[in-house]
Amino acid sequence: MQIQDLPYPDPGVPDARSGPRFLWWLWRNQLGGQLKSLAWGLLHFVSVSALPFCVGLAVQAAVDRSGTRLALTGGLLVLCGTGLAVGDTMLHRAAVTNWITAAARVQQLLARKAAHLGSALTRRVAAGEVVAVSTGDVEKIGWFVEAVSRFTAAAVTVVIVAVALVVYQPALGVVVAVGLPVVALAVLPLLPRATRRADVQREKAGRATELASDTVAGLRVLRGIGGEELFLDRYRRASQEVRHAAVRSARMWSLIAAVEVLLPGLLLIAVVWRGVGLAREGRIDVGELVTVYSAVMILSYPLRHFSEIAMAYSFSRPSAKRAARVLSLERSTDTDGTREAEVPGGDLYDPVTGLLAPAGRFTAVVCGDPDAAGRLAERLGGHPAEPDRSVLLGGVPLDDLPLDSARTAVLVQDKDPVLLSGTLRDLLDVPSSGAVRAGDALAAAQCEDVLDALVQGSLDAADPLDARITERGRSLSGGQRQRLALARSLITDPEVLVLDEPTSAVDSHTEARIADGLRRLRSGRTTVVFTSSPLLLDRADRVALVHEGRVAAVGPHRELIDGEPRYRAVVTRETDEELAAADGMLLDGLQELEEIEESA
Repeated sequence: MQIQDLPYPDPGVPDARSGPRFLWWLWRNQLGGQLKSLAWGLLHFVSVSALPFCVGLAVQAAVDRSGTRLALTGGLLVLCGTGLAVGDTMLHRAAVTNWITAAARVQQLLARKAAHLGSALTRRVAAGEVVAVSTGDVEKIGWFVEAVSRFTAAAVTVVIVAVALVVYQPALGVVVAVGLPVVALAVLPLLPRATRRADVQREKAGRATELASDTVAGLRVLRGIGGEELFLDRYRRASQEVRHAAVRSARMWSLIAAVEVLLPGLLLIAVVWRGVGLAREGRIDVGELVTVYSAVMILSYPLRHFSEIAMAYSFSRPSAKRAARVLSLERSTDTDGTREAEVPGGDLYDPVTGLLAPAGRFTAVVCGDPDAAGRLAERLGGHPAEPDRSVLLGGVPLDDLPLDSARTAVLVQDKDPVLLSGTLRDLLDVPSSGAVRAGDALAAAQCEDVLDALVQGSLDAADPLDARITERGRSLSGGQRQRLALARSLITDPEVLVLDEPTSAVDSHTEARIADGLRRLRSGRTTVVFTSSPLLLDRADRVALVHEGRVAAVGPHRELIDGEPRYRAVVTRETDEELAAADGMLLDGLQELEEIEESA
């Protein structure tokens, strides 16, 4: 796989049982690139490590005044230099390719998982964690996957050089062979603490960034209530905590860097000390001493990859663990479905609450608990908490349908829908049946003033559909954002449309017009609206009251408001005390009436 071939046609099925298993799976799935990196790494490191032997041969040839050996050594140096240049260039290309392709594979896997789970993903994993995995964690995972082949090439080179030194000059080679493992492994005990401090720093930096983002997003409100200085002080404290954590982390990494410099230096001193003694005794030549000395100096280069692979693993393991956690999430049943891709029709039925939404009817659902309403809306969208309690559409469990078919059949609009930045045309360019035009949807959602506001904010937009929407629609009011989201949902024209409080941020006059437009545009289609607004409830074909997890009453709005106290309490916002007082007044009135009749 080359960079120009990305994205992958199929990123594969990851082994998400644990972080290390996921890293191993990534490495195996780009084995060709790893072998290329290993081959070029061996050429590069061996060429670098061969230079000291060439230098030693050249020095000895000069001492012996041998022109032939000097010329031969010069040819070997040219050969090593060529191998070094070619190996370094191709190793860098292979390493970067492995890094980018591994990171791209993880991002594709995360994007595919997000598409499969939909809004259920952020209900099971924090949105910030998903963003962190798909950005910073992806880079760390790619770093480790790429570094494995370079580390392997460096380790093989170190072993080759150590064996060659033992064979070439046993007296000094043994010293090098004993000292190399100590130098290579000395920093390992320090890495866990350094990693923990780095994790603390990243956590505090994330909190500070989140606080800054929230402060900027709510700056208008903060100015209105005079809370700017309060939040500024909070950010200052968070910033100082990040600084202290960064200093603590930097101290540990500085210690590791010092150890990486100190121990090779001590090994070099030991080799020189021993070599000088052997040279005085006449047991080694000057060229041999220069060769061993130069080899030990050069070995510090491949030895750095030992600490790098340890650092890469320390950083990538928690990142891989988080990625594996997200990738291991599944729908309650097989996402491929067990039935044909045909979209079923018929009534929508929830076996948990007993809610029935007849086909082609406008059903309103009143639920006193907003959290319970959200869970019910989630189930209606095909995300049940229990696999065996799936919602039925026309008698067919939604979880038995392929994912695309289930999404075509049922669309759930969240209580707080998100508007992405771009033009209004882009916002409304969503998968749809084609039966509902954008103008009709915008009219039904009462978006005339929204279009005017967008055109005024985009001076170069002659067509309202070309007007730009800022990130999350922050230039619009809450009611304007809500109506644009409703229009987007209406355009899709699904078999079943589920709306959770679609008019909570609009005034009553606009709400009444939206209710009429919604009923008109969705005529003959199944529509379920979670609301407690009398304006919407009065226009519904049937209203269901969900109380304590079960449907407690069903009927027209006016009948329920007169005959069902629990329904009246939710819709009119009456408290228990008010209900008791009303009931008491009713009883008193009945008693008085009975007394009047008896006296008469």
